[in-house]
Amino acid sequence: MIKIAFCDDDLSTLNELSVLLDQYRAERSCNITYAAFQSPLELLADIEKGMRFDILFLDVIMPGENGISAAREIRQYDSAAKIIFLTSSSEFAVQSYTVGAYFYQMKPVRTESFFRLMDSVIDDCKKSRQCNLILQCKNGVSRIDLERLEYCEVIGRTLLFHMENGIVLESTGSLNDLCRILAPYKNFLRSHRSFLINMEYICNISYKVITMDSRAEIPIPHGKCSKIKNLYLEYAFSRKQVFIS
Repeated sequence: MIKIAFCDDDLSTLNELSVLLDQYRAERSCNITYAAFQSPLELLADIEKGMRFDILFLDVIMPGENGISAAREIRQYDSAAKIIFLTSSSEFAVQSYTVGAYFYQMKPVRTESFFRLMDSVIDDCKKSRQCNLILQCKNGVSRIDLERLEYCEVIGRTLLFHMENGIVLESTGSLNDLCRILAPYKNFLRSHRSFLINMEYICNISYKVITMDSRAEIPIPHGKCSKIKNLYLEYAFSRKQVFIS
């Protein structure tokens, strides 16, 4: 089942989206549920309580808190949800992608474009569901998209999940257990006893450190540099990435 939330302070827009989604469900025979919110604060309250949505339609301009800032708070709990911003202006288009927006939909939303968008986002939801990890964090339960996880480090019994957007989530656990869970995902490499890195975010490998895209430096244990380089090259070749020697 796909769960969708609409958040817009304009009741007529919420009604229009509900009608469009009802039409889409009927024509595509999809198992979809949805909820409507007139305030981002109401939506955030439900998310903080543990409610999770696969797709979020957020109006950009709303009283009290705009959609961009609401999305930043949502990302503290859920990095996997597909966020689609609704707006009548392209003014905030660049900002929308700083919070990992899936799409920036101009108003009014036409039936044809809505159907195309829904086909695309639902297909991506089905694919990415296999790449989600649920964490018990200090601020509640969080769902993360593993493709957005840059690296994880362990300090004592605390796991720190560093996301590509700069957010750091804390959970309790063992890095050994996490490595076993993520073993099927070939993009993760345990480069150090205290670090598990996503090789998609490697920027540089030198003798002593791995530099990530965020400029974070991950230490390389003595004598392990050649092995780590070889593992990374094997992964890169398997991804058919281009090399210049």
